[in-house]
Amino acid sequence: MTSALDPSIAARLKRTADGLVCAVVQRRGTGEVLMVAWMDDDALHRTLTTRRATYYSRSRQQLWVKGETSGHTQYVHEVRLDCDGDAVLLVVDQVGAACHTGDATCFDATALLSPED
Repeated sequence: MTSALDPSIAARLKRTADGLVCAVVQRRGTGEVLMVAWMDDDALHRTLTTRRATYYSRSRQQLWVKGETSGHTQYVHEVRLDCDGDAVLLVVDQVGAACHTGDATCFDATALLSPED
């Protein structure tokens, strides 16, 4: 199956063995990191053309649009490719919780290393 992703973008991506690239999601305005997900070429293409964050579920092995069932949507304002081509940064407006646990961000869990007092 041929991807609809722009060939000039596709050529710059360094994918995992499964054909995925890491997507870091950041809240527009604050820079808060909301979550990390995975994208294949089709998910990235759909995100770029619809501005609705679309990811690839490794467990279900299918695409999913953030908020399609929960209503916790991500409107994508900006997508950046990192210098190595192995990650993309999505800058989004988040409606509702970003994390599947219901938390605002997936990074509200226990800190492994906290700022020094």
